[in-house]
Amino acid sequence: MSEDQAQVRGHCDARFTAVRRAFEENFRERGELGAAVAVTVGGATVVDLWGGWADAAHTRPWEQDTLVNVWSTTKGPVALCAHILADRGLLDLDAPVAAYWPEFAAAGKEKVLVRHLLSHRAGLAGLREPHSLEQLCDWELTTQRLAATQPWWEPGTTSGYHALTYGHLVGEVVRRVSGLLPGDFLEREVTGPLGIDFRIGLPEKDYGRAAELVQPPITASSEQAAVFAQLAPAAIAALTNPAVSAAGALTPGWRAAEIPAANGHGTARAVAGLYGVFAGRGSYGGKRILSPEAAERVREGQGSCRDLVIGAGFEGETEAGLGLWLSGSDGSYGPNPRAFGHDGFGGSCGLADPEADVSLGYVMNRMGPHIANDPRKTALVDAVYSAL
Repeated sequence: MSEDQAQVRGHCDARFTAVRRAFEENFRERGELGAAVAVTVGGATVVDLWGGWADAAHTRPWEQDTLVNVWSTTKGPVALCAHILADRGLLDLDAPVAAYWPEFAAAGKEKVLVRHLLSHRAGLAGLREPHSLEQLCDWELTTQRLAATQPWWEPGTTSGYHALTYGHLVGEVVRRVSGLLPGDFLEREVTGPLGIDFRIGLPEKDYGRAAELVQPPITASSEQAAVFAQLAPAAIAALTNPAVSAAGALTPGWRAAEIPAANGHGTARAVAGLYGVFAGRGSYGGKRILSPEAAERVREGQGSCRDLVIGAGFEGETEAGLGLWLSGSDGSYGPNPRAFGHDGFGGSCGLADPEADVSLGYVMNRMGPHIANDPRKTALVDAVYSAL
């Protein structure tokens, strides 16, 4: 890519020159198409960079206000909704889900706790019956099926990444308690008051500033095929029922739907702001969203284990908190093992480190093959910590 194609614009404090350098290297050396990165320290934005192209044809430059689907990086804001309700005494994280959603008690789920939903330990990583992308966009149908289904494993005993079901599970509890779907609740309580450019789904008026996701063709090797064949049924259900892709995420149906596990759209600045609420121990932009105690609870580890769905992608064990993943010994979110965050399918990331009072948002449109720890994200995280 030539220099004019990869032109990086925006602001970067001199102290964080390493972040700009890593961001530029992502274009030159790691195949970046279009992307943005933002970093806050103490609630102040110290890095706000963007560059490249918003489309595969290189006709639309990535702009300051370009939005993109960030996939599972959306899960952090959804968890924030639940923690706001818990902070207000309206939701008990140790209560059975059925206390708020009575139908959920079916098929042996009467003892599943709200904390199990937040930590991917509910045993509902995927549905047992075939569920299409169109059906996933139907909130009532998806939540009805989740309420009726049987867990894949004993809830509370281990984690199994709830790739697509997480948002409907946590989101339906949010709806039962607040009367609002998580997208509307997030806008009313967080993004509206803080002026954060992030939404679950994408209004038609914003189509023109949305980046085109680009997903390279998937060419499974015989070795990869053998690994997939050994996956547990729960993992196959989580990752393929339904299968999602860049093309599906660009359709009007996906954009109009409420899919809180995967269809948040925002800028890097917005992601850094949302995760900045966690980094700031509940405060961001001079406004308190959570009490310090509630913000700390978000990273309450629920037990280290080899995750039943994504465990094959990590050398060791991982640990979920109550809605986000801990950096741990793997260093997914920097050297502080108690830093936490969430990656999105293909590369995006939100990071919070309360000890350093740092948050990071990284968004892009050329999707890589990684569920987590994309090399582009890792380079940016390493550069941030090298500057602290």
